[in-house]
Amino acid sequence: MPKSVIRRSCAALAAGTSLALALTACGGTTKDDVKADNAAATAGKADPNAATKKGLTVGFLPKQVNNPYFTSADKGGRQALTELGSAYKEVGPSSATDTSGQVGYVNTLTQQQVDAMAVSAQDPGALCTALKQAMSNGIKVVTYDSDTTPGCRNAFVSQAGAEDLGRTEVQLLAEQIGYKGEIAILSAAQTATNQNTWIGFMKDELKDPKYKDIRLVEIAYGNDDAQQSFQQTQGLLQEHPGLKGIICPTTVGIKAAAQYLSGAKYKGKVKLTGLGTPNDMRKYVKNGTVDAFELWDPAKLGDLAARTAVALASGQISGREGESFRAGGTTYTIGKDGVINLGRPTVFDAKNIDRFDF
Repeated sequence: MPKSVIRRSCAALAAGTSLALALTACGGTTKDDVKADNAAATAGKADPNAATKKGLTVGFLPKQVNNPYFTSADKGGRQALTELGSAYKEVGPSSATDTSGQVGYVNTLTQQQVDAMAVSAQDPGALCTALKQAMSNGIKVVTYDSDTTPGCRNAFVSQAGAEDLGRTEVQLLAEQIGYKGEIAILSAAQTATNQNTWIGFMKDELKDPKYKDIRLVEIAYGNDDAQQSFQQTQGLLQEHPGLKGIICPTTVGIKAAAQYLSGAKYKGKVKLTGLGTPNDMRKYVKNGTVDAFELWDPAKLGDLAARTAVALASGQISGREGESFRAGGTTYTIGKDGVINLGRPTVFDAKNIDRFDF
């Protein structure tokens, strides 16, 4: 998985995934404008009992084609559309930084009159005008993985909820250390909104009486830099010789921490968990450095993006807060600003890690 995508996974998650944490506004857009735009984006009354339309065409526009992460996500979307009796179409740039190229692809899908499009936005503001034009032509717009502003799409399929991510990482580590001992957190940047939000939920989770014998002794910052994260891991263990575990909610950081632990006397003794990708962490799981870590399953993310697009195009939902719909056997409820959370993150361990390639 390229560094650009890895860094997006954690360091830039607040702007792209937020997981509904922070939505970057288009240049010059006021709060009132966003409210008005969002109302326009979700105009029309939904009928939850409407039949699912078949024969639709849904265009997928990832940040970067031929990227393992998006290949997995979009494969999930293709399979869902096949199951629903609709057609899948993929377009997109070969570079994860080709913002102008993404705009061009949105315009192409609009000209081809697809019924809906699922877009992972490279730049939230840059795509607004093109996406609004698509919606004005009757095309339903879903963002997935990386959002734009609410008024520029009908719904956003978020990887996971911030609360789920924060709490489950504490739960994972607590199980691994037997609910007893000193722990530390190795975060990205000290100012990272998403990281700080997750850490807030971690602290709140630790207030539960079942964690009374666990003590958070330090929060360190590796700035999503491999070398700094490696050094911070070393520093944490020198400063706290009794440390039992580390939570690292950043894919760059957890890989660096695992690299340090795997070559030190702490291997297997100091537990490590957090957010990582299977391809980065596979060898550390197999050599006993890491028991389990988590992230979302991109194939499930693509699946839900496709099903959301079809539900919108079928008139079953409009993107308004409080609406519910069935997708793949699960009922999802649309939250504030049209955000749909995929659910709890996927836990990867020795039993399942070889089933994933991203």
